[in-house]
Amino acid sequence: MTSHPDASDGAELTIREADRADLLAVFRIEKAVFPQPWPFASFEQFLGNRGFLVALRDGAVVGYAIADLRSNNGRDLGHLKDIAVHPEAQGEGVGRALLRRVLFTLAVAGAAVVKLEVREENDVAQSLYEDVGFERVRRVPAYYDDGEDAYVMVLDVAEWQN
Repeated sequence: MTSHPDASDGAELTIREADRADLLAVFRIEKAVFPQPWPFASFEQFLGNRGFLVALRDGAVVGYAIADLRSNNGRDLGHLKDIAVHPEAQGEGVGRALLRRVLFTLAVAGAAVVKLEVREENDVAQSLYEDVGFERVRRVPAYYDDGEDAYVMVLDVAEWQN
């Protein structure tokens, strides 16, 4: 099922809502993956949110996603705020599984559209988002603290579900 040499043969991926016991592992992944990681307290504020999901393999957190839902001009807008996979588990479909599950969660909660921001240089993430159906709608200059631009990408949930 996976090509990663350290992964257990046939180890299944489980995705569930995050709980307090997951926070340290989530924070470690965040620091390992992003040049400007969120502070620990940012993750705490999303506990209890249906859109804060973790992916586990053999009981260990290997990835997470954070999304929420807001009303915007009479339509519910989903926002994928953060998604990451532990470097040793990248390329094994964990990110795609998390993305699909968080989109399903947002759709069930009533999202009409889901948006996200992605670094202009993050070709791997952009490719995944486009493969799932997201489209670039605009570029935001100097979106990140280090000055890198971002693309805003959106997905029409009704079209995605069809």
